[in-house]
Amino acid sequence: MLFRNARIATMAGDEAYGLIARGALLVEGGRIAWVGQETDLPGGYDGPQEDLGGRLVTPALIDCHTHIVHGGNRAGEFEMRLNGASYEEVARAGGGIVSTVRATREASEEALLAGALRFADALIAEGVAVIEVKSGYGLDIATELKMLRVARAIEGARPVRVKTSFLGAHAVPVEYKNRSKAYVSEICLPALEAAHDAGLVDAVDGFCEGIAFSPEEIAVVFDRARELGLPVKLHAEQLSHLGGTQLAARYGALSADHVEYADDADARALARASSVAVILPGAFYTLRETQAPPIDIFRRHGVPMALATDCNPGSSPMASLLLAMNMGCTLFRMTPEEALAGVTRYAARALGLGDCGVIAAGRRADLALWDVEQPAELAYRIGYNPLWRRIFGGEG
Repeated sequence: MLFRNARIATMAGDEAYGLIARGALLVEGGRIAWVGQETDLPGGYDGPQEDLGGRLVTPALIDCHTHIVHGGNRAGEFEMRLNGASYEEVARAGGGIVSTVRATREASEEALLAGALRFADALIAEGVAVIEVKSGYGLDIATELKMLRVARAIEGARPVRVKTSFLGAHAVPVEYKNRSKAYVSEICLPALEAAHDAGLVDAVDGFCEGIAFSPEEIAVVFDRARELGLPVKLHAEQLSHLGGTQLAARYGALSADHVEYADDADARALARASSVAVILPGAFYTLRETQAPPIDIFRRHGVPMALATDCNPGSSPMASLLLAMNMGCTLFRMTPEEALAGVTRYAARALGLGDCGVIAAGRRADLALWDVEQPAELAYRIGYNPLWRRIFGGEG
């Protein structure tokens, strides 16, 4: 199929958005065979074609950080907090991550999949073609494996690619309270090995924070990931500066995520490691944080910045990547071009994917077609979805 009369934001060029004002692209066998100015179209093509009426074409979007597989929700504690309950009062009432762990352990795979598909559908409706999904609400071997099986099942139920991240080092379960090292050795590492043996893991993640795991404990997990040949990524510097970003860089991590408290040295380390800084404005907004990620410092050192929803039941109950783009611009002063690159080219890098995220010959024909006049509209509007059509692997 030849798509013509389009404005194409390839996200691959040096010019703004890699924009081709009057462009065309040829899709063959689920791949992009050619893209360029319509007047430069090679001769000899006489197959089917479609006039896009001047619509904007971008790479399909990529949500590179989500927790969409989980049981239950935490709307009740959200209401408690707004009615004045303290963190401790919410915890005593069974709230917090403990409640999600309990609900996830109790839920069947069928129920977890049904819940995850609601979030996947919302993302697909905004032009998303790749979703990263983490475990981390099981915190026992059986439930961590269950979550990853459900994440894999999303691909069979919907036209979307899923990349899984093992997040066994997400929190310390109540049965291991004050025994985080024992949890890592007795639960986290065996669960990782079992998940790897079952082919359920694409990357290994962790939460390096005072309320979770120390850099030394995360290093134990990353060492095992390295032995298994798995790439790593890390929740780092979200609530404090604990050294997680430097740790991630030392292991050549695909990404360091959140990074609100990262500093100049952290940015230089990420740049040297070619690691992506994944910006997550949903959690910043929900938790009413005041420490914004150092966007200017990342720019100065050439650190690639991705954007994602962090969709989860606690700190970021958000299933709109378009809203994440707007938040990245409004809350953190990212530019609209940085926001679009953050959910395409750099989101692909944060997942270790080299076949998507830009529009170029040889890449997957994962495309989003938009009813907008200019690319900046994708980050500019709030609560409005201008997607006209999504093409997934050349289909759609």
